[in-house]
Amino acid sequence: MNDSQPVPSAPKTAVRRGNRVLFVVIAVLSLAGVVDSLLSLQRHYAKSTTAFCDISEKFSCDIVNRSEWSTVMGIPVAAIGIAGYGLLFVLSTFRNLRSETPNRLLIASLAGLCFALYLTYIEAYELTTWCILCLASLVLIFLISLLAVVIRLRRATA
Repeated sequence: MNDSQPVPSAPKTAVRRGNRVLFVVIAVLSLAGVVDSLLSLQRHYAKSTTAFCDISEKFSCDIVNRSEWSTVMGIPVAAIGIAGYGLLFVLSTFRNLRSETPNRLLIASLAGLCFALYLTYIEAYELTTWCILCLASLVLIFLISLLAVVIRLRRATA
């Protein structure tokens, strides 16, 4: 071993390893979000109803995914979800070694969480109908945001 290179301390190494695991978990959750959003996008454009998601008038992905709130400036909300989860995947895999990534990951995940909470408000108070795929997406983005906070806090204290 070369004496001129500093040896990383055990706590910093443990934090890096722990963060690596969290980045992998975020990557897996992001891929699940992409799949969930792809299903929602398919429901957005589908002509028929779906059996797995249309349980009643209170639980109907088709009603939610075809409502006036299912697009933003002509772009389907599900497509925005695909792009957002894709960005989170890229940040958690290919760019996770960069020093600015924890901040970017936190900002992106919190923006996604705020958008998901807004959409949940729409489901609860405007449509009065719940979409199981949307609720699954809310759980996914909440978990990703929580893990991004943990990564950021670990990085700050390391």
